Amino acid sequence: MTYDPRQRDRADLEFGFTPTHSAMTQFVTPDGVMTDAGLRHGLDIDLARTLYRDMARARRVDQEAFSLQRQGELGLWLQSWGQEAAQVGSIHALAEDDYVFPSYREHAAALARGIEPAELLTQWRGATHAGWDPEKYKFHYYALVLGTQTLHATGYAMGCRLDGGDSVVATYFGDGAASQGDVSEAFNWAAARSLPVLFICQNNQWAISTPTDLQYSAPIHQRAAGFGLRSFHVDGNDALAVHEVTRTAAELVRKGHGPALVEAVTFRMAGHSTSDDPNRYRDAAEFDAWETRDPLRRLRLVLEKNGTTAQYFHDLDAELDELAVEVRAACRAITAPDLDSVFENAYADPHPGVIAERASRRTYLDAMKAGV
Repeated sequence: MTYDPRQRDRADLEFGFTPTHSAMTQFVTPDGVMTDAGLRHGLDIDLARTLYRDMARARRVDQEAFSLQRQGELGLWLQSWGQEAAQVGSIHALAEDDYVFPSYREHAAALARGIEPAELLTQWRGATHAGWDPEKYKFHYYALVLGTQTLHATGYAMGCRLDGGDSVVATYFGDGAASQGDVSEAFNWAAARSLPVLFICQNNQWAISTPTDLQYSAPIHQRAAGFGLRSFHVDGNDALAVHEVTRTAAELVRKGHGPALVEAVTFRMAGHSTSDDPNRYRDAAEFDAWETRDPLRRLRLVLEKNGTTAQYFHDLDAELDELAVEVRAACRAITAPDLDSVFENAYADPHPGVIAERASRRTYLDAMKAGV
């Protein structure tokens, strides 16, 4: 499909939403006040409660996982603290059969997709490469190689195009990954072939210890537009705005108007990982400033102003306490699978070489047991 700028104009008019390369969409201020854009859009209180609950669950799992790592139960953990709205708001805007390619920090998105905490933790405990069935959740394994998942998503989208249908392929990445060549290649190929890819960038301000102002001179959404993507710029700590912007972008992609990018501006409150000390390169004042923009606090204020009772939050706190107990127990119960399972996951279909290697291993183990 060739790019036709008139088609883009028609699409923007059809959806009543004109993407911009400068203004950032925001529905709720950090103080919990609905903006003019938010008031025009209206408040879906049931959606707001769902988003809040999923963000709260993700943060509690995140906190428990951090503690478990410090106790030696996990080898490593990368927190999503502060980025819950960017993940939960966007994942709920996708259809259930839209396939997702995450990076390595999308815990909130994974949990909202239905992945169990134990399935999430097993990789970080060192038991398995990944703990969930990607086809069951339409959520691929974590990609630890920076930016590579954007190419995976683009290739998968080409297959979707060949198979027909209207599914969107979404991929998450960060501002640091946006400096990798893989991401630029994915932008270019997706745009050139008008593939149904939705790129979701969580700009958390830091590529490990490198701030965004030392990574590039133009915002990510402007750079994506240069490749021919329709780009959107949203307050990534505003779950309601993220949801609506992502929903709009996904529907444009779904209707065949080419790939799009959502840049959600957020902040990584913790270190890059549990082996990183952000105090060595980040000013405490920056942390304090972003703490006032906390996504959970912001949405809670909206809920409280719109009839959500104290009992709702009390019940949720009790649910989170139970979740914490379950997470700790589930983590400690994780054991490494039998090595035989490695052969089952090497190829999608049976492979003669793998079958032979598996048989050889079994022969060797039988000989060892027999004392040969």
